[in-house]
Amino acid sequence: SPRPPDSTVYVFSSFETDMQHSSKSSDSGNLPEHGKTSGWHSYFEAMQTAGIKKSAQPWYVQHVKRFVSTHPEQRINSITSHELDTHLTSIPYKWFKTDWQHAQYIDALRLLFAETADCEWAKMFPWTDHQTQAKTLHDSHATLAREPAGSNPRLPVFSNRLTDAQKAALVAMIESLRINDYAMKTELSYYPWVQRFLLSCPNRPLHELCEADVSAFLSTLVLGRNVSRRTQNQALNAIVYFFRHVLEKSLENLNHRKSTQPAKLPSVLTQAQIRQLLQHISPNWLPLAEVMYGAGLRLMECIRLRVKDIDLEHGIIDVVDGKGGKHRRVPLPNHCSEQLGQQIARVEVLHQQDLEDGFGSVYMPNALARKYPSAPKELGWQFLFPSTRLSVDPRTGITRRHHAHESGLQKAVRQAALQCNFSKPVSSHTLRHSFATHLLEAGYDIRTVQELLGHSDVSTTMIYTHVMNRPGVVPVVSPLDR
Repeated sequence: SPRPPDSTVYVFSSFETDMQHSSKSSDSGNLPEHGKTSGWHSYFEAMQTAGIKKSAQPWYVQHVKRFVSTHPEQRINSITSHELDTHLTSIPYKWFKTDWQHAQYIDALRLLFAETADCEWAKMFPWTDHQTQAKTLHDSHATLAREPAGSNPRLPVFSNRLTDAQKAALVAMIESLRINDYAMKTELSYYPWVQRFLLSCPNRPLHELCEADVSAFLSTLVLGRNVSRRTQNQALNAIVYFFRHVLEKSLENLNHRKSTQPAKLPSVLTQAQIRQLLQHISPNWLPLAEVMYGAGLRLMECIRLRVKDIDLEHGIIDVVDGKGGKHRRVPLPNHCSEQLGQQIARVEVLHQQDLEDGFGSVYMPNALARKYPSAPKELGWQFLFPSTRLSVDPRTGITRRHHAHESGLQKAVRQAALQCNFSKPVSSHTLRHSFATHLLEAGYDIRTVQELLGHSDVSTTMIYTHVMNRPGVVPVVSPLDR
């Protein structure tokens, strides 16, 4: 039957009253007369149109009933997007402890406001952003520190084709990486390469592995898979570490086919394109995107900023524990000062609510939590861009509010680029590339740009001179243009 035209003015208590009649008769398809004019009737229609499984429909109903309980006697069309946004950022922890339950709750409200009530603002509401912001950080996430050595840390699942000795060697390599304080992302890239290498030598005992086996594997990457030079070098670094720290052998006489694929130049947007891109990014992620471009931060450096890292008075951002464990300072864009001040105020309100609910603790790197026992509950240590819900630290089991998940910003930038119809590939890291290029175009010294980007070698920064077609001090002008 068609949707009742007056379904948007039903009071939530009316939804609650009609729920029993609608749910009992929904299986047979025969709704009672008063049910045909109820909001629940339209909601069941919306679930069927959206293809929600029958096994999940009762849960969707329970989600709506839970939301109804927080807004008694209030009409659907009187709820504003701001009220819903505030509600989704302050959901009690006891409601949902898993990502899928939280995402299902948001989807249930999407059907309620966008399909059943047909609210105009619901069509543009950032439903996906709220789902992504609240994703739980897994135990191998780059933010969460490793377990100390010897405490039986969680290890990745290895291939069943590996022998017990090979699996033990991989475990020894991972423990060595953690003892030597290598980055989590280094660990996550090293052990798969060593695993592939060991699988390429299925019948060779570990003590018999030599340079010839490594050379054959590296040559296969080029001849069989046509990998780039950077990919081949990453595989080589992983295997060299494995031989040196686990097998206690050195690789000196490698003779392998080297990749000839040149390194790709980074994708860079013009200032006009950056302006266009920022206009299309979701408001929930716009402050992060502006900080990434305005200060040239890496993705995780931006996501992991804490309140104490922002110095509004002096216009400085402290980048603590960046790539390679480096600490640097970058200028805070004046354009972002007011927004970040408002963001800090929102974090303060959210943190105070968490403290009143018995939470308020935040993850502390390394041993700082033991050194400063009260610091995890201080405002300065709270993440500048927090998750919209509390979650359980997978390592310690402590309920905390972590930072927003970085995949949300990546998706927001990608979606904005699609809306702008850019022909070149655009990712969140494109903002950092554009920052460096635009500084060089403005005449800043390359050493200054190197320091702002946190590069160890100036040759890494030099790549941006090729992007802007200025390999020297004087811009290169084609003879044809002259």
